[in-house]
Amino acid sequence: MHKHIVLNRIKTPDGTILTSWSRHDYKVYKDANGHEYMVDGGQSYLKRGGTDLAPYTELSVYDTDTFEVIRESLHWGTMGKDGSKELHWIPMHKMQEDHLRTIIEKEIGPDWIRAIFQKEIIYRVRGTVPTF
Repeated sequence: MHKHIVLNRIKTPDGTILTSWSRHDYKVYKDANGHEYMVDGGQSYLKRGGTDLAPYTELSVYDTDTFEVIRESLHWGTMGKDGSKELHWIPMHKMQEDHLRTIIEKEIGPDWIRAIFQKEIIYRVRGTVPTF
C-alpha cells in the first residue's frame, strides 16, 4: 500500500522547523551549528539535503499516522474565498466546514486528501474517527 505524505517537515538542531508545503517548494536554512539544511517536495516527495547531511529530526507525517495527528498536520493552501489574499496554509482541523465541503464537492485536489476531509467532517459530528 502506498502511503501519502501529509506533512513534509524537519527540525534542525537549533530548533528551526523547515516545511515544504508543495512540490518544488524548496526551503534552505543555515543552522546555528553552521550546517545548511534543505527540504523539498511538499506532499509529492521527501527530499533532504545540506552540509554533509548533518543530523536533523524528521517530523514528516503520513496518511498512515493516527487521525488525531493527521487532522493537525494536513494543511490546505488558500488565498481566501475570492482568491485575492496572499497564499497561506491552514491546518485542516481549523478549516471551516463549508470550506471542506466545497473542496469535496468541486473535487479540488487529490482524492486521498478529499477522503481525509470527509473523515474530518464526520469526526466533527460524531467525535470519533470514522472507518472507511
